[in-house]
Amino acid sequence: MSEHAVGTDRPRRPAAVCPPGEPGVQGPRAYGPWWVAAATSLTLLLLAGRYGYHRDELYFLLAGRHLDWGYVDQGPLVPALARLLDTIAPGNLVVLRTPSALLAGGAVLLVGAIARELGAGRGGQLFAAVLAALSGIVLASGHLLSTTTVDLLVWLVAAWCAVRLLRTGDSRWALGIGLALGVGMLSKLLPALLAVGLVAGVLIAGPRRLLRDRWVIAATGITLLLAAPNLIWQATNGFPQLGVAGSISDGDSSYSGRFEAFALHFVIISPYAVPIWIAGLVALLRRRAWRAYRAVGWAWLVVFGIVLIAGGKGYYDAPLLLVLTAAGVLVTVAWASRGSTWWRRGLLALGVVPFLLPNVVLLLPVLPADRLPGFVVDVNYDAGETIGWPEFTDSLAAVHRGLPPQERSRVVVLTGNYGEAGAVARYGPARGLPRAYSGHNSMVDFGRPPADADVVIAVGWERPDQLNTWFEQCTLAGRVDQRVEVENDENGGPIHVCRGLRRPWAQIWDTEVRHTG
Repeated sequence: MSEHAVGTDRPRRPAAVCPPGEPGVQGPRAYGPWWVAAATSLTLLLLAGRYGYHRDELYFLLAGRHLDWGYVDQGPLVPALARLLDTIAPGNLVVLRTPSALLAGGAVLLVGAIARELGAGRGGQLFAAVLAALSGIVLASGHLLSTTTVDLLVWLVAAWCAVRLLRTGDSRWALGIGLALGVGMLSKLLPALLAVGLVAGVLIAGPRRLLRDRWVIAATGITLLLAAPNLIWQATNGFPQLGVAGSISDGDSSYSGRFEAFALHFVIISPYAVPIWIAGLVALLRRRAWRAYRAVGWAWLVVFGIVLIAGGKGYYDAPLLLVLTAAGVLVTVAWASRGSTWWRRGLLALGVVPFLLPNVVLLLPVLPADRLPGFVVDVNYDAGETIGWPEFTDSLAAVHRGLPPQERSRVVVLTGNYGEAGAVARYGPARGLPRAYSGHNSMVDFGRPPADADVVIAVGWERPDQLNTWFEQCTLAGRVDQRVEVENDENGGPIHVCRGLRRPWAQIWDTEVRHTG
């Protein structure tokens, strides 16, 4: 397929006569992004053991004990990985988080590679890699075992293949897109959103003939084949991920809500990068020389619009913001090389400290957990959710020890969310706690309490009236004390002891205790 066939009106000129950094001509090979990627992964590994498990990691470990082809809120990939890593090194946070650190480094490398595909020189590729390495989405997701880290790499691999396809006209690169999307959909169904964006971008900006190309059709088949186990599980179970998406749309989850989703776009990479990725978007949509890549700019606009309209989380389209950042680097480098370069480059340098480096402090566990400033948790909700889980189970154990001996044989723990249940599963046996159950997301399918369990230690339920619909009596027996001043969803929360089950568990478990979010 010729260059003209992918949407460029001008014929391809020999690379030798193209000025360095011209869009449409691949930039020179650079080793700087490799060093930045390695430094990113190494930093994440060195900090991986600080603080503790995140609530989602505790959930993944539990889900890994109940392996399936799908779950209410995710596919099988990350729970299976969590089980494998915990089998290799039980209780080792560094091992558990190693894949995320490596994936984050891979994401940094890909952003530099995308800048190269667009024509960036060695300095531009290095700049793009540094912006990615210090971005919020890379640092936050690279520190934790997370489906988000998988999504990040999957989207960037697909975007790199798409840009390379558009630059070279070789539609066989569509196979790389299909492979990446298929693997990604074994983690979550979100890569389907990227597929919608790319197809819409091609429909809007061309080249539309790609939608009939045999390699593109083959790539679609690869995606569906790889995603089939999760898709079949979802279809068989009534697509429960749609229910989770509905809860997110209603604002029942972190980083959700339309205003919050919109605002997150101005910090998720970094405030420093905002004018850069905006410049990249404008260049992709308006520059004649970049007409071949216009579909990429439209892909982000379509995905962004869907996220806002559907009420999704603001970080869903963050990987495409990194693609726009890579494009914006070329514009920024060109701007900094014109006219009075000293003040332009000085302006770029001055912005690093106040607008870029704070991401390290806010998103990585570099401050002491027992003296974590409140503004860190205000900015980074997930930081608070990695602190105090052993102490959380200590609080439950204190209540359990206060029960009469005759009740301890029929007591269970009922938690409001999957992280609390995961904490009891991880730390509870050493403290003599009974098994924890929860109706949150896929936890509801991991088993319900025994029929004779009529005494419950309930935690994570802020509304006692809900417990009173299930039990004859609920009394406040204590509060969670994580022994640090941290604002998270557990610290200071009530612990109730409930007795006298009004109806059998079998009647209320799936219909009333079950909840998503």
